[in-house]
Amino acid sequence: MNTKKLIGKTVLIVEDDPKIRNLLKIYLLNEGYEVMEAVDGLDAKNKIEDFDPCILILDLMLPKISGEEICKWVREDLNSMMPIIMLTAKATENNRIQGFKLGADDYVVKPFSPGELMGRIEAVLRRTASRCGKISFSGFTLKPAKGEAWIDGTKLELTHFEFKLIHTFMQHPDQVLSREQILNLIYDNHEKAVSDRTIDVHIKHLREKIKAHSSKEYIQTVRGMGYKFVGL
Repeated sequence: MNTKKLIGKTVLIVEDDPKIRNLLKIYLLNEGYEVMEAVDGLDAKNKIEDFDPCILILDLMLPKISGEEICKWVREDLNSMMPIIMLTAKATENNRIQGFKLGADDYVVKPFSPGELMGRIEAVLRRTASRCGKISFSGFTLKPAKGEAWIDGTKLELTHFEFKLIHTFMQHPDQVLSREQILNLIYDNHEKAVSDRTIDVHIKHLREKIKAHSSKEYIQTVRGMGYKFVGL
């Protein structure tokens, strides 16, 4: 099994068929993606608003709100360029043309090969890399271009150094970093302006801000070694 973690690659599967949803989840997890699931259109809207996934795998024939409506809402109401792959039994050329007009980046017809879909996901993400300039793990999302950090839809108010810290941790998930390594990753060696022990104070403050919005211990202390960001 592939154990790599693809930074910033959170996939939201919107599919009401549990067999298809579970099959896709197995393949995506095996490829290192973080996976979220929605069982209908309303569930999808809520998860898109709360978690801002990196790519959307969207069935069109959904309960409550159709996939076409979701796609139109993402593009027009949210004004989002989130990559979208439509997954549907609608196989005519007109259906595909309509899907692309609504703003889909790719269109996959059922029944499909999971392996082919994984290839299409990779291709779409390569083409749209500039749209997904964020890192996301288990409800914690960082948007470096905007300097924003979010937990479960709530924006954290971080200092400049705290943001640099969490950005560094999230770029190295599940990896123990010493204080010296953290400083080297944040600064060029000749630009260090923070001592090793000052790191502890900043991490303490960062943890307090995270704890106010989540019970998950994202930043763990590894005794005698340093700190580790736990992504899952």
